[in-house]
Amino acid sequence: MKLAVQEQLVPGRTLQEKFAFAVEAGFDAIELRGKGDFHFAGRLTELKRALADGVVMPTVCVDMPHFIGDFDPARRKDAIQQLRSQLTVIGELGGIGVMTPASWGQFSRRLPPFEPPRSPHEDREVLAEALGVLGEHAQRNGVLIMLEPLNRYENHMVNTLAEAVSYCSMDSVRVVGDTYHMNIEEDDPCRALADAAPYLAHMQISESNRNQPGTGHIDWPAQLATLAAIGFDGYLALECRLRGEPEIVLPQTAAFIRKFL
Repeated sequence: MKLAVQEQLVPGRTLQEKFAFAVEAGFDAIELRGKGDFHFAGRLTELKRALADGVVMPTVCVDMPHFIGDFDPARRKDAIQQLRSQLTVIGELGGIGVMTPASWGQFSRRLPPFEPPRSPHEDREVLAEALGVLGEHAQRNGVLIMLEPLNRYENHMVNTLAEAVSYCSMDSVRVVGDTYHMNIEEDDPCRALADAAPYLAHMQISESNRNQPGTGHIDWPAQLATLAAIGFDGYLALECRLRGEPEIVLPQTAAFIRKFL
């Protein structure tokens, strides 16, 4: 397993500077953020220059205001177009792929009005259609589209790894585990990881409190041992808030995680 850190967490003006800091701190790669309005495609020259300079950038985490499971057809269509573009770019860089939730912050069954405007069957149709389009595009570009379950307060469609796995209808559609969301949604995180093993392409890591690992109550030895046991050899990408200055926190966090690898 290898460690990555999301680009916005790392000090530096350029990706080259960020990567140099990340490597010194104990990380192996930078995880990119994919904003909307084709902003990510607009970074292609920057990204290719960074790649030529040795920056390792295997994955993209979508960073948009609307997603492929949006209730509005126009926003849903835009999200698909944005992700198609991001998949093309990460393919040009020789990366692994792009991850997205079904949606974020759109609706929660745990908050009023409690009942979404779409039925569960309609939710599934919308999401399966989007992932079908993106899966075909990912396959043509030699990369993956990866579905990330979010907790029940941030998304009502896909909350567990098992639910995400149910959408893996082609080899180019895979699943991302996030330890923060899993801490809320999975009855047994280790069992959930084991069950999802054939479809698990990527992990994002943060604590039960959404801060850096080591500041909460997640059982890191157990979960990382499970990942090792199932043969997971992908990236563990740090996606969290930092409690403290990055110059201090990031080396400490990398060292903390590596104790259990």
